[in-house]
Amino acid sequence: MTFLKYLKDRLLVFVGWALLSLLLVFMIWLTPGLQGFWENLSYLLILQLFLLFLFFTIDYQRRKKWFKAFDEQEESHLQHFVAAATTNEEQLLQEYVNRQVREHHLTMEQLLDSQKDQKDYMDSWIHEIKVPLAAVDLILNSIEFDIPDDKFVLLQNEIQQIDEYVEQILYYSRSDEFVNDYLIQEYSLKKIIQPIIRSQANYFIQKNLQLTLSEEDAKVLTDAKWIEFIFRQLLSNAIKYTPNHGEISITIAVKRGGVALSLQDNGIGIPPEDLGRIFDKGFTGENGRKAQQHSTGLGLYLAKRLAEKLGVGLTAESTMNEGTTMTLFFPRLDYYHEER
Repeated sequence: MTFLKYLKDRLLVFVGWALLSLLLVFMIWLTPGLQGFWENLSYLLILQLFLLFLFFTIDYQRRKKWFKAFDEQEESHLQHFVAAATTNEEQLLQEYVNRQVREHHLTMEQLLDSQKDQKDYMDSWIHEIKVPLAAVDLILNSIEFDIPDDKFVLLQNEIQQIDEYVEQILYYSRSDEFVNDYLIQEYSLKKIIQPIIRSQANYFIQKNLQLTLSEEDAKVLTDAKWIEFIFRQLLSNAIKYTPNHGEISITIAVKRGGVALSLQDNGIGIPPEDLGRIFDKGFTGENGRKAQQHSTGLGLYLAKRLAEKLGVGLTAESTMNEGTTMTLFFPRLDYYHEER
């Protein structure tokens, strides 16, 4: 609290002093024989005003520690107890605030415990569901020649889609603990993305999509596991929103400030009003609301969030009915390239 705000809160004291001063002037004016007292009276009023300001200045300095304690409380969102009361009024307010802080701490502990239980259950469920998914995939491969090809392909696609959703949940669960689950090393970008491309081969074949992968390659400092997940989300979206017989091209370009990995398609594109929100959590947009697309609104959100944690830039450019380009930019780490 500033000194001016402190004085403003004590405006009634100044009003009371002004009224008492006016009453004193009125009484002297009515008293005969005191008419020559006006000069002394003016000095007295000025002295009173000076002493009043002096008193408030001293009181403000004395209570400054108390005010500062509440300013810190606002910044910390009820994280610290207040212990600077010097008067009964301040003590009463301090006890109330500290009681609220204790209740806040208790509520936060209960909430964190609940979130931890949910996260532990989610992690357990994710790992357990992978076993029956793998078993279903094996069973499907064993009866490949016993069912029509179109049925086999549909089942294979659905199993792969379920597996990708499970992976999405797994990475979403781990995103808050990113700092404990990453390893920065030098990787070849092609070696990272090629397994992801092969895993989507069925979709390329079914939609007759043409894939172009540039011959250029580059090495970057990053975490391969998290980049694989990010690129999978981008490639999955490109395949999903590119019509049959479309084209998808992947380029790697070494630039002055780093390395750019671009994924371009000639699909339906993103409406201009949606382009600025595609990385928002749960946002599906006009394209995602189409029944055949089954968008969750989490893929690009997770990709953007994890890219930021890795220090990688993720941007999107799109033109309606012409296509979309997603770019991952890996900044060059100058200290790494310095000569030792």
